[in-house]
Amino acid sequence: MDQGTIKHFDEQDRTGSLLTDDRVEVAIDATSLEGSGILTLRIGQRVKFETEDRDGPAVARSLRIVTWE
Repeated sequence: MDQGTIKHFDEQDRTGSLLTDDRVEVAIDATSLEGSGILTLRIGQRVKFETEDRDGPAVARSLRIVTWE
């Protein structure tokens, strides 16, 4: 699993983005959080994730929180 830091997250839309440790931006959508029990994410929070490449930007899958700060 890759790791990164939450850059932005909108609680209402359940969308946002994160930056990988390699400084690549990855999208977050509601399906990124499926089965994780995560209800919200905070800017700066560290996460582990898998990446799904689509025809557009990469999307995070199987998101897991590493730090709560």
